[in-house]
This record gives sequence, C-alpha cells and structure tokens, in this order.
Amino acid sequence: MTAADAAQRLLTWYDRHHRDLPWRISPSMAARGVLADPYHIWLSEVMLQQTTVQAVKPYFHKFLSLWPVVTDLAAADTEEVMKAWAGLGYYARARNLKKCAESVARDHGGIFPDTEEGLKALPGVGDYTAAAVAAIAFNRRSAVLDGNVERVISRLHAIETPLPSAKPQMRALVAEMTPTKRPGDFAQAMMDLGATICTPKRPACALCPINEGCLAFRTADPETFPRKAAKKEKPVRVGAAFVAVKHDGAVYLQKRAETGLLGGMTEVPGTPWTSRVDGDNTIAAQPFAAPWEACGTITHVFTHFELRLSIYRANVANENKTGNGWWEPFASLEAQALPTVMKKAIAQALPHAFKGGRPAR
Repeated sequence: MTAADAAQRLLTWYDRHHRDLPWRISPSMAARGVLADPYHIWLSEVMLQQTTVQAVKPYFHKFLSLWPVVTDLAAADTEEVMKAWAGLGYYARARNLKKCAESVARDHGGIFPDTEEGLKALPGVGDYTAAAVAAIAFNRRSAVLDGNVERVISRLHAIETPLPSAKPQMRALVAEMTPTKRPGDFAQAMMDLGATICTPKRPACALCPINEGCLAFRTADPETFPRKAAKKEKPVRVGAAFVAVKHDGAVYLQKRAETGLLGGMTEVPGTPWTSRVDGDNTIAAQPFAAPWEACGTITHVFTHFELRLSIYRANVANENKTGNGWWEPFASLEAQALPTVMKKAIAQALPHAFKGGRPAR
C-alpha cells in the first residue's frame, strides 16, 4: 500500500466515522465551503496538550462563553483567564495562551497567521500546535504529529527507534503521507484513528482502514508500539502547606510568583519546594503565628516529580496575613485560580471545601 493509497483510505473512513467535536468542522460542512475558525482550533489544540477530549470540552465552552473571539481573550484580565483554566493543569499553557492572544490582537489585527512559520512566531506556539492550526484551520500541507498520530505511524511502519528519538522519522513519514488535498481532514483522521481504533491497549485492528499496510499488525504485536525509552523513576519532593481559616470560614490565600511552576496561580501559604529541591515540611515553617495542627499529607504527581505536602490547619480569630495574601470567603473558593495540588491541600484541611458543603469549624 502506497502512502497515497493509505491517505485516501483514511479520508474515506474519516468521512463516515469522524468524531463530532465542538471545535471541528465536519467533512460535509467543509465540502459546502464552511471554514474552521482558527481561534477555535488554536484554543482547542492548546487545551488538548496532555489532556483528554472529554476533559477539555467544558473548558472550551467556558472560554468561548467568556471570550468569544481572540481579541476578547487578549483584553481579558490575566487573573480571570487563570481562574477559567484552573483544573486543566500545565499552567504555563494558560500564561502562553494569554500572551499569544495579545500578540494576535496587537501585531496581527486579531487575525491568526495562516502558515506554520507565522504561527510558530507567536508566543507559546511550538511545532505541533503550529502544524495543527495550519493544517486544520488553513488547509496547509503540514505534518501534524501528536500522541495519537505517533502511535498510528509507529505501528504502520513498525518503527523500532524509541520515543522521543523517533519523532523526526515519524514526522517525515507523516509528511510523506499527508495529501495535497484535504490535509486538515487527513490530520484529524489520523488523530481520530489513534483515539478510536489504534488505541494504546487492545487496538481494534480488524476495523482499521489501513491495516493491510500495517507492519505491526502483520508481523508483531501492535501494543508494543511506539517503542519507548525506559522511564526514569520520578524523584519525590516534600514540602508543607498551611490552611488558615477564620471564624466565618474564609481561607487565607496568596498568589504565586508569575514565573516558575504554577506561576501566577493562587495558593495557600507553603514552603518553597521545586522539582529539584525539598521544602521544609515541619510546623516550624508556619507563615505566621497561629494554633497550627497537623492534618495529614497529600500526594500530587507532576510531570517530572512527585510532591508530598504535609498539611497544617489553624483556626484564627484575627486578620493575620503575610505578603500579597487575602482572606477568601469560603463560598467563592471554587472560583479561584487554584491548581489541583492546592485544592487537594485545602480539601485535606477542610473536607467539604469543594463539595458544596459548609466550612468546617
């Protein structure tokens, strides 16, 4: 099977079996001349990095309801953007999202560049996002390589080189396979095939439209592709988080520095742990004098390390505060730009904090 034959079979399959996604223009709509909105494609692709489609859908709808066009997002308050993003993880993406929107509004009149090169010049837009937006929004013949596509192409060609070293080879093979006509639909077809048929475990090879040319299907076990280098064991870091609560249930919060891990997000006071350095996890690190009590430990796994936070809680009667902090009413905690690790910390100290319950006394 030639690359062109495989691409055509895949497009025929996609016309019948494509997923309906809120940011996607269906093949029938595209055939009638309906164009994808670059803002929608860019927004969805940034959100989808390291995250599932099901997790992204509500965030995508939320962002469009708040900021219907890219110039609205550019003009938005950064804190509000971080609040809307909270829970999606990888918070540098949210900061870059805002910077990119500002650049499109300021430098391009609110119109996204329509080439890979132009898109890659935008803040926070890398090779993958630029290729995806160029192909899907502007029908450019760009080689789009996400995790789903890596799996499909590695099995199709039984690529023995482990990731990430295999990426250049994979990208070249996808580029060869990408057709001149309908490159955007082809990119989405590859993604859909990986998401629904060529899955990581128990792929439905009998239903695959290109199984005839798949070397892994014919000669090996598809589940063993793509090959991956042995994972290094994640280091474990420790630290402490301090949850202060007033008599009315308000919780003391502060804002993290704009740079670094979780930059610009909201947190409870804690010790300065990083992926390389432990923080003090004892009560001696308390941010201010109060009747602190230990209330357990939480674990949170980041991409490169595991964090174990010792949680302390204090009921306070006065307005103790430090740095740039403030007392947040219990009822509005859910709306704050709290990353998941901080929600875990607060929930450990206040079990009903994010379940609509009453503040614990």
